[in-house]
Amino acid sequence: MPSKSLSAFLVISSILLSGLIGQNVSGNYYVIMVFGVVGLILGLVCLQAMQLWMRSDVYKIVGGTAGMLLGALLALIVSAALSRGIGREELILPVNGLILVMFCVISIQLGVAAAKELRIKVETIPEYHKTIGILDTSVIIDGRIADVCETGFLDGDLVIPQFVLKELQTIADSSEPTKRTRGRRGLDILNKMKKQSYVKIAIEDTDYPSIKEVDQKLIQMGKETGYAILTNDFNLNKVAEVQSIQVLNINQLANSLKPIVLPGETMKVQILKEGKEHSQGVAYLDDGTMVVVDNGRKQIGKTVDVTVTSVLQTTAGRMIFAIMKL
Repeated sequence: MPSKSLSAFLVISSILLSGLIGQNVSGNYYVIMVFGVVGLILGLVCLQAMQLWMRSDVYKIVGGTAGMLLGALLALIVSAALSRGIGREELILPVNGLILVMFCVISIQLGVAAAKELRIKVETIPEYHKTIGILDTSVIIDGRIADVCETGFLDGDLVIPQFVLKELQTIADSSEPTKRTRGRRGLDILNKMKKQSYVKIAIEDTDYPSIKEVDQKLIQMGKETGYAILTNDFNLNKVAEVQSIQVLNINQLANSLKPIVLPGETMKVQILKEGKEHSQGVAYLDDGTMVVVDNGRKQIGKTVDVTVTSVLQTTAGRMIFAIMKL
């Protein structure tokens, strides 16, 4: 709301300006009074318009201001052209004032309308959320997906179907201690992910009562939605790929981030157990990669130097074959 002093100044200025215009038109006292009354009315109208203006939102204010400035500019151009054709000088000021008021009022209305239309378009733009994929039970229990999300490499929505959540709860309520521990771990992972800012966990009520197996439900949901399936289940990975469903396998991601080992490189490993073949020993790197050492069976429990002979990469993981360093 404008202050009282500002309101009084606006009304008084409008009366004085209108009175001066009336004096230029005619020196008659009654004409000046009529113009003064008109100025009073215009001042009150402007005051009311100002009050409405100040209660308006920012879109209307910006749009109205832009329209008023454009209208004033057009009024000056038109007034300059018409002033040359007006014979009587006493009519130039009233005509120019009328043109200015008309153009400004019309331009303000157009500016406010345009701003309102712009606001409607802006507010109706839906907030964009990218869906990363559907989580299956195994990848939730595994827990590495939460670590990946926490790094900020993934940004979007992760969908958890109600039937996956139900399976997770069933595992958590199992009478078998191992299953119960895995299920509760999965629920803890979900709670952890819900608190992260980079991803949003969306619970979907979609279900397929005619399909009993959870993996088949995931595949059906992937077909209908087009979402990728996030898993570390080897069999689900293969079945989904056969049906042209995108799969994001956490094991494949982990394997791709492991250090590259080339044949001929040497490393120090600890032989932990026997291998499948005769005389083989098995060791593990810090990231869990299995190292099969030829002639390493006799070195079980010892830390030895080995030379890499080959590397086998599979969807289940990476295996390194090596021989005892000579």
